[in-house]
Amino acid sequence: MRKKRILVAMSGGVDSSVAAALLKEQGHELIGATMKTFCYQGTPSTGKTCCGLDGIMDARQVADALAFPHYVFDVEEDFTRDVIDDFVSEYARGRTPNPCVRCNSNTKFRDLMRRGEMLGCDGVASGHYVRMVHAEDGESALHRGVDDRKDQSYFLWGLPPDMLPLLHFPLGALTKAEVRERARELGLVTAEKPESQEICFIPMGDYRDFLSRRLGASHEALEPGPLVTTSGEIVGEHRGYAAYTVGQRKGLGGGFDEPRFVIETRPDTREVVVGSRAELYAPGARIEELNWLTEAPREGEELLVQIRYRAPAVPAVVARNDSLPRLGDGPSLQLAFREPQRSVTPGQSAVLFAGDRVLGGGRISAAVR
Repeated sequence: MRKKRILVAMSGGVDSSVAAALLKEQGHELIGATMKTFCYQGTPSTGKTCCGLDGIMDARQVADALAFPHYVFDVEEDFTRDVIDDFVSEYARGRTPNPCVRCNSNTKFRDLMRRGEMLGCDGVASGHYVRMVHAEDGESALHRGVDDRKDQSYFLWGLPPDMLPLLHFPLGALTKAEVRERARELGLVTAEKPESQEICFIPMGDYRDFLSRRLGASHEALEPGPLVTTSGEIVGEHRGYAAYTVGQRKGLGGGFDEPRFVIETRPDTREVVVGSRAELYAPGARIEELNWLTEAPREGEELLVQIRYRAPAVPAVVARNDSLPRLGDGPSLQLAFREPQRSVTPGQSAVLFAGDRVLGGGRISAAVR
């Protein structure tokens, strides 16, 4: 393998630390980069996120131990525009966003690639559990990581396809247990650091409070409104549709003859629609904001689709329908599942696969019923 100069994204967690160590062992010249995504003043440290000031210091200690330079890049303005503002606006629309997908697609890797070019780097690396497969003809493909419990391909469908040949994911062939053990062998300060579990800019997990501060407590998304059944019967009052997501059971009150779940939210009427477990299932989904890492699939083509992180990929058929209203600025795609799927959630990602290869994906705009 040709030795390269690689810019390594370092969050201050064990995964990015071991990714850097493995690349160093392969003889590459490394430059470490930690991204300052938001203002940390007054932000409590919970130990569940790698993006705070503690994470920056841990990343620097690892870089010092492995003997390569480390920089902190301030991307707060871009992160606020691309991730935080989108997070808030999606909830205001009654949708459930995934900020990690948005960060990877719009901020993190694009900024790392730009800065890497300025530093004379040949590529960018991170500690994601995915694999890059490079064919003899020069084509580069993104594949799932071998550890299906840690595979993070769901978060990377939005990468620009021309970036793939320059990316390195050293952990793609390893399990989490193997990564922990490698960190212990190397004596890295991050070896026993807990998993990053919370949204980095909401470390305490109270996203309703965050929305209230951003939108204002009187915003219609946070105001009470009618709780209705799929037939239109009013059965209660909700505390603001932004606090509800498809499939949710908690917070719906009692008195029903069977368990009730959130089926959809309707911002125009401020309604939260509830229904039975059976009504949670939809035979299809409409997808917008598409991004393809390969050629776009054709109408009638069968593939696999993953509609939630941790959910299995399931068979579906591409059924583009031009008679449907277009959502967003670009084309939309309609998928028909081979079997109806539970909790098809607007705002979440739908990632398309051929086997383990990531074809691309988009945001779910609606369940097709």
